[in-house]
Amino acid sequence: MTERKILNVGIMTQFDNANPVIYQTKERAKTDLSIFDDTQVDEIDAGEIFDLIRDINDPEHPLTLEQLNVVQEELIKVEKTEREQFVHVNFTPTIPHCSMATLIGLAIRVKLFRSLHPRVKVIVSITPGTHNTEDAINRQLRDKERVAAAMENSNLIYAVNKCLTPRE
Repeated sequence: MTERKILNVGIMTQFDNANPVIYQTKERAKTDLSIFDDTQVDEIDAGEIFDLIRDINDPEHPLTLEQLNVVQEELIKVEKTEREQFVHVNFTPTIPHCSMATLIGLAIRVKLFRSLHPRVKVIVSITPGTHNTEDAINRQLRDKERVAAAMENSNLIYAVNKCLTPRE
């Protein structure tokens, strides 16, 4: 029997960042009714990706990733080749030693996996220079087998779903 590696997600025992800075959120774009027109090709752009991930809840605080400036539209890139489409999302933890960075990255990846067409390749990474162990976390987030194993772990599924559940 082979041992499956899962993502190393920190267990929260106390707040890593007890007093985070709260940022102003961007105004929401008005819904363009042409998106429901099946005769038009609707290309994915950074704004759409940002709208999908902006309301993900921080695992530590009752705030969204947008409110904490963890996700920003400027850190999202969408590329399209003849055969493939890529979505690159960089996120910025609030502190360089954030133990929740892997869980945040996993929540972003799962949200996009659930929301986008399967042919769209999603790459989630920590913004360069913003976390002490960004290389190790980025490797974990890019490893499809580790992500799949993580999503079979009931505790991690619960934690991710909690991040993805809209607050009232």
